Amino acid sequence: MDDKMLQAINDQINAELYSGYLYVSMAAYFDALNLPGFANWMKVQELEERFHAFKFYDYVNGRGGRVTLKAIEGPPTQWDSPLAAFEHVLRHEQMVTGRINALVDLAADLKDHATYNFLQWYVSEQVEEESNATALIAKLKLIGDSGQGLLMLDKELAVRVFTPPAAEAAAP
Repeated sequence: MDDKMLQAINDQINAELYSGYLYVSMAAYFDALNLPGFANWMKVQELEERFHAFKFYDYVNGRGGRVTLKAIEGPPTQWDSPLAAFEHVLRHEQMVTGRINALVDLAADLKDHATYNFLQWYVSEQVEEESNATALIAKLKLIGDSGQGLLMLDKELAVRVFTPPAAEAAAP
């Protein structure tokens, strides 16, 4: 693997781990608001981000590269409202999408077809990530100041579970 690509993927591993850390911080925020369903949604999101990081990790190792970890920046710990937290989620996921697109561009520039192919899974995943955040923002805007609506959404979010993609679950 080209050194430039290896460094970029190592940077992305750090970004994925930061994403997980951000979602743990958001879970703590929602737990403090006594919204366990919202906290659950964020905890599941953290599991997804860790899965994304380790998918990159395994790819680097499989290509004979060396994973090098860096310090993870501390995330914010407070938001003005559940809506503000999910607006942060959307902005964050849009930033991650930009990072994934830059990796795809780098792989294309380097004619690294294996990495280009590998990254297509992340391209599709980011469409889903942004869509999920957008849908929850729309629901929160509909709810407005309704405590009852917030509690109903909290109950809905409580049932979310992390299910690794089937093809990935069987991998060592």
